Amino acid sequence: MLQQIGNGISQFLSTTGFAHMFADGFVGFENGAIVGGLGTIIMIAIACVLLYLAIVKKFEPLLLLPIAFGMLIANMPFAGLFHNELFLGDHIDIQEVITRGGLLDLLYLGVKLGIYPPLIFLGVGAMTDFSPLIANPKSILLGAAAQVGVFVTFFGALLMGFTVEEAAAIGIIGGADGPTAIYVTKTLAANLLPAVAIAAYSYMALIPIIQPPIMKALTTKKERMIVMEQLRPVSRTERIIFPILVAIVVSLILPDAAPLVGMLMLGNLLRECGVTERLNKMVQNELMNIVTIFLGLTVGATATAGQFLRVQTLMIIALGLVAFCISTAGGVLFGKIMCKLSGGKINPLIGSAGVSAVPMAARVSQMVGQKENPANFLLMHAMGPNVAGVIGSAVAAGVFLAMLAK
Repeated sequence: MLQQIGNGISQFLSTTGFAHMFADGFVGFENGAIVGGLGTIIMIAIACVLLYLAIVKKFEPLLLLPIAFGMLIANMPFAGLFHNELFLGDHIDIQEVITRGGLLDLLYLGVKLGIYPPLIFLGVGAMTDFSPLIANPKSILLGAAAQVGVFVTFFGALLMGFTVEEAAAIGIIGGADGPTAIYVTKTLAANLLPAVAIAAYSYMALIPIIQPPIMKALTTKKERMIVMEQLRPVSRTERIIFPILVAIVVSLILPDAAPLVGMLMLGNLLRECGVTERLNKMVQNELMNIVTIFLGLTVGATATAGQFLRVQTLMIIALGLVAFCISTAGGVLFGKIMCKLSGGKINPLIGSAGVSAVPMAARVSQMVGQKENPANFLLMHAMGPNVAGVIGSAVAAGVFLAMLAK
């Protein structure tokens, strides 16, 4: 009896995650990545740090928290929640995923098949007011200028030895749009998805820290104090026509951008048309929340030790920061040009909002401007280039996909 009890305890202990962490050696290397028990401990530590940033520091918590928790549970030894090998290559066997896959494998199909990012764009469109962009169409130039970091980093990544597809996935981080980065990366370089996704959402969350020093370095106090004229009222007819027109034009020019831009404009049309209030509320709330959880969990689950703990990841995170900083600088510098051409009527700070992080980047423009001049209210003016940046990042993604997708 005692022997049976002892064997049972021994068998139980051998099935724990602790036992598996040491089964194949505590320290191991696989394709240049740290694996084994040490790799598991490092990944758990990284996940806990991200959870701290999401909960305590409130850095983009709606997405950073599920990403971090997905990373945490996917790195539990032999929990069987996610099997990265099922998704390698250009084609996947859906039946095998259903048969062998765990919970996160099934949910990850929404990423691999390109379902979640367009649905996120649907929600973003339903929550975004495009009136500032319609009232001041020139602000679309600031959104375009803020995409410069995407293409500069693309060429920089090529020079550092990344393939052209990987370089495109890294460069798109500069658009500061997590769903777009995921959409491009899962198509062109799925092996980089964990690093690209975490870098994209981390820098979006750090906008209030990263952008202000760049904005202040590139502008004078006089420029930051410029008070802009109030935007003209935008009619309901204009608000309805705008998403329809943008969807048609962008889809005709860049069909590869249609899933993102089309869903963005559909969401906005649901908001503005006045006859789909139930759908608008559902997209903004229930659908957006569900897709956000599924997207975050599954993207985080791809960040296993074998995929994440490599020198390449550090290079991607560094290049992502460069892309984001250059995009911010590009928007501000083009804002200075517009300021000169307008005779000092445009505050160049709104150019920093040309990155796609809605509405956080616009709020940062407001914050920096109001510190210099308490009577300055730049938020609505900054929302123009901000929503233009959403469209711009989707267009940049369409360009990469049109040129590189097989």
